[in-house]
Amino acid sequence: MLSLSKMILPVVIAAAMVGAAQAQTAAVKLFKVVTVKDEIIIGVQDGEIVPAGSLDAEHIAAALKEKGELGVWQYAVRKGADGSLQQAPLHKIGLLFNNSLRVEPYATPLAILPPK
Repeated sequence: MLSLSKMILPVVIAAAMVGAAQAQTAAVKLFKVVTVKDEIIIGVQDGEIVPAGSLDAEHIAAALKEKGELGVWQYAVRKGADGSLQQAPLHKIGLLFNNSLRVEPYATPLAILPPK
């Protein structure tokens, strides 16, 4: 007969793996960049462009204005191996500052994949 600790251990390990996967996904935040001509979704990891803990649209816009350009990942929806929809990095792009550019937070119910 299996002991209680041998039955609980696989459950704890599985929960830890799921938590680690969610923490990795949570490290990427999505933003919509709106210009006169276009709008795109970008993904930024905490600490990548702005200091860790201050990842919001206002700080991204301020960093873009200060630096004049930023390298970021453009995100798009794709189907995962299991058939579910995901927000995934498409390719690395350069954003150039423009006075008419606007950065907004972007919420999605889909899983967000980190860049590789």
